[in-house]
Amino acid sequence: MTGTRHQAFWDLHQQSCFVIPNPWDVGSARMMAALGARALATSSAAHAFTMGRADMGGVSRDEALAHAEMMVAATPLPVSGDFEEGFGDDPDDVAETVKLAGEVGLSGCSIEDSTVDGVPFAYGFEQAVERVRAGAAAARALGRPFVFCARADGVMNGVYDLAEGIRRLQAFEAAGADLLYLPVPPGRAELAQVLASVSKPVNALAAGPLKALSVAELAEMGVRRISTGSQIARLTHAAIRDSVAAMLCEGSFVPLMGAASGDEIDAMLARGAT
Repeated sequence: MTGTRHQAFWDLHQQSCFVIPNPWDVGSARMMAALGARALATSSAAHAFTMGRADMGGVSRDEALAHAEMMVAATPLPVSGDFEEGFGDDPDDVAETVKLAGEVGLSGCSIEDSTVDGVPFAYGFEQAVERVRAGAAAARALGRPFVFCARADGVMNGVYDLAEGIRRLQAFEAAGADLLYLPVPPGRAELAQVLASVSKPVNALAAGPLKALSVAELAEMGVRRISTGSQIARLTHAAIRDSVAAMLCEGSFVPLMGAASGDEIDAMLARGAT
């Protein structure tokens, strides 16, 4: 069954376009599975929120791996891990993270080329490529299907421009990445440039200006995978903010009228676990 799960995840990236939502606990994972998700991915931000921490370095590798293992056990679906910059600067750190990701049962993982340590920064071009090369080699050493995603996050973090992001994606492709990902390009035209610049499958994040596009539109452009990052978790946090503010500031419980029934949730949790 486990091998089938990994192969199914690999196969999803070779055809058509699919949405990979990002749960943050067992319950959200099972609800997403019950609603028809074909695969799931962790979100570093959504996970950090559950621990009362900020994203970008707020969670250790051991914590991220334990969380990922819990997500793998939550449903029969394949799971990819969001492992930020790989929990270390050196290529060997990235390789070790990929190895450990495989050991906890993940079907893939993503590694970023930039992060935040007080202020945003990106690894130098050559170092970034070597980190991807090491991660890709570790993925192949697992001896089974594993989708290694290389991220060019500098555009989103404001540390390099789109041209540099594309240059990095092209180098990451040559270094062996299976999936390429430049989060939050300025718009549809810039996403089209990304898609035209590489031949490997591309992940698009449903955030920023891309939230205005439909799955069908992104698929028509050539996007292979659409992730949600922390967007669903942020939507949940907005519901907490708005409903509790209404209670405490306005004395109103009207926002609670939109709550799902306990019976509906119970049924989805049971369905998502099988």
